Amino acid sequence: MTPHTEIFNELLKLAVENGASDIVIKANKPAYVRLGGRLKPVDMDPITNDIAGAFVEEHVPEVFRSRWDTEGQVDFAYAADGVGRFRVNGFHQRGLVSIVLRHIKSRVPDFEQLGLQSEALIRMSQAKDGILLVCGATGSGKSSTMAAMLNWINQNLEKHIVTIEDPIEYTFQDEKSVFQQREIGLDVPSFELAIKAVLRQNPDIILIGEMRDRETFETAISAAETGHLVFSTMHAATVAQSMTRLFEFFPPEEQVQARRQISGSLRGFVCQKLVPALEGGGRVPTNEILNADAVVKNLILEGQFEKIQGLLEGSADSHSFSFNKDIYRLIKAGKISKAEGLRYSPNPQALDMNLKGIFIKA
Repeated sequence: MTPHTEIFNELLKLAVENGASDIVIKANKPAYVRLGGRLKPVDMDPITNDIAGAFVEEHVPEVFRSRWDTEGQVDFAYAADGVGRFRVNGFHQRGLVSIVLRHIKSRVPDFEQLGLQSEALIRMSQAKDGILLVCGATGSGKSSTMAAMLNWINQNLEKHIVTIEDPIEYTFQDEKSVFQQREIGLDVPSFELAIKAVLRQNPDIILIGEMRDRETFETAISAAETGHLVFSTMHAATVAQSMTRLFEFFPPEEQVQARRQISGSLRGFVCQKLVPALEGGGRVPTNEILNADAVVKNLILEGQFEKIQGLLEGSADSHSFSFNKDIYRLIKAGKISKAEGLRYSPNPQALDMNLKGIFIKA
């Protein structure tokens, strides 16, 4: 093992033992780790630019080396012996090397372990076809929630599941379902080639790591329309923002056709944030979930997106609810404080009214 790899492995071991989710390296500075959402410095010698650069040079897969050399940034997976797997992003800033590593959990979580409300997520997971989108900011636990949904399917349904990931975040063991997990750069040269091939691989369920562009979304729609269930993630904070992002894939003159396609194929959104827990440190997930029932589909078809938030706030359906409803539940259950709930609420004034017993009626 080279000296720079040994330095990194010791750092990664320390981070994992302390429950860090991310490790941030800036050349010529000590490392930082993210604990419970907060960035903390590590008591260690600075990591020099030579050490950081040597780590990337040694471990970047050969297929990505030209990207690192020409673009100055690269994503790849790294496995530290006896420690675990990490998603690595190497990049340059001010002419120096920086690296961010995210710990990839080896054990696939379930709903209870993540603290999620399972009823709505199980109902979505049972869909025969369509598109399910798990949304949130970077580090909000999107991948873990999606993995928990696939874990439930694996334990309960007989499905052929093909995943396209960059890199693979959770390794599934076949139970009732059969998994084919394809990692960009290792199993297939590019995301575009994997997307083009997936429908020929006879899947029941397709996981697309990220809904990144129009071509990806159109492939998802095509798969949904031909009887497949598609899981993917998006960087969007709320259901309303997620809906807006979808339609940004299409120019104005194609909006009517897009509404028709999306209303027919969408099965729902799961939006997520992580809120500091009241006791024991750590964070707990809070969700905004939209189940695309007949009412929602009609609103999409008619372009009446502004009515969807009111539906989430006022609906008595346990399968669709707003962030405020879920934050209210967590406050009442003693999982999070009122102050944190108001801080993470997209509409703190309305949440404050809810906590005083004032609610919008359906």
